[in-house]
Amino acid sequence: MWKKNRKKVDTVKSVNNSIRTSVRKLNPILKSIVGKKVDVAIRDLQFSAKRISKDIRKTISSAVANAENNFQYDIDNLVVKEAYCGKKIVMKRFRPRAKGRAAPILKPWSTVTIILSEVKQMESHGTKS
Repeated sequence: MWKKNRKKVDTVKSVNNSIRTSVRKLNPILKSIVGKKVDVAIRDLQFSAKRISKDIRKTISSAVANAENNFQYDIDNLVVKEAYCGKKIVMKRFRPRAKGRAAPILKPWSTVTIILSEVKQMESHGTKS
């Protein structure tokens, strides 16, 4: 009975748990795609000079596939509702330095979450006057 009362899910999520970069480098890229349509966001990431934009593009494509296969959403109406990242583990390595010392090298990992939403398009009648 409780399944009948549940509302329709209007968001689709995709999570990439193993991205080999820091949160500080991911945040500006994720902020730039929030609020854009999916095809525009993928196109912007395709022409981005950042190395990590390929992984973000794959995560968005996964969310689009989830929306199409699991919820039968129209791909043309999907918008990036939220995109955020979080810290994961930090691999610690050491580099030999002068006089027997060692300097740490920190290799951070991050997790990226992309949430898509379907928006109904409003038809505009007439022209602006």
